[in-house]
Amino acid sequence: MNHVKALRWDHRPEGLRGPALVCAFRGWSDAGQASTIALAAIGRQLDTEPFASYDPEKLYDFQASRPYIVVRDGVVRDLRWPRVEYRAARAPRAPRDLITLMGPEPSTQWNGFAESVAEVALDLGAQMIVTLGSLMGDVPHTRPAPLMAIGSDEAHLERLDLHRPDYEGPTGLLGPIHIAAMRHNIPVVGLWASIPHYVSAPNPNGALSLVRGVEKLTGVTFDASALEEGAKDFEQRVNGAVANDPAVAQWVERLEEAATEEQQAEIGDPEALPDGDVLAREFQRFLRQRGPDEA
Repeated sequence: MNHVKALRWDHRPEGLRGPALVCAFRGWSDAGQASTIALAAIGRQLDTEPFASYDPEKLYDFQASRPYIVVRDGVVRDLRWPRVEYRAARAPRAPRDLITLMGPEPSTQWNGFAESVAEVALDLGAQMIVTLGSLMGDVPHTRPAPLMAIGSDEAHLERLDLHRPDYEGPTGLLGPIHIAAMRHNIPVVGLWASIPHYVSAPNPNGALSLVRGVEKLTGVTFDASALEEGAKDFEQRVNGAVANDPAVAQWVERLEEAATEEQQAEIGDPEALPDGDVLAREFQRFLRQRGPDEA
């Protein structure tokens, strides 16, 4: 296995209690920024300290992930490089501490990077790795963002009692991290929030669902009142936008009906859930019926 030679330790955090390593990355697996908003909210709740990061020169194509410059009154004040950073997050009133890992998804060396993540988890005694992701789906903005779970540990998946999808297709960095964790016999669980495909904006609703999933999985609880208020404001703003487009409002109504049917099917017969592909085809047909002047 090729190991990435980019990890830089500032110091080794001591005294972490059976931590879970929770990671999220900006980019392909972060629709609506829900996963990184969630992990940032978790970090703000706890006493965190950075202890290691990766050399950006070895992980990024700066034409794809450009550095961020700060200019004030014509004077260059700062230059911030893309950075993936580990933080120790101590939760003294919870049964365990956390380690967070967040930053832009690296452009290269995914296998070596994933191997490094697994080795850091082993080195610091992490009892599990939790990955957070978000994707666009056929879901209404008026309901809590549905979660689904994937992973290596049957006991953790059973406890979550979430939808467990079948999937074959492209992956982001979270896929190699799962494989590296499994190779090192570290339990790994991925939580994915599904957010409305018709809203292009940061989505606190999806972030809130992910935070609740992390709580259930790790036993660490958080004050999510800021996310709850953000989710309410988000719903109100989208309601206003949808009200100005009767066609979109009609489509949202269909999604709400489908969500209600799914909820009823879950209670009655889990095998009777509506097929997401059917909803997608229905949406495409709906758009075609609007005609070029209405689209």
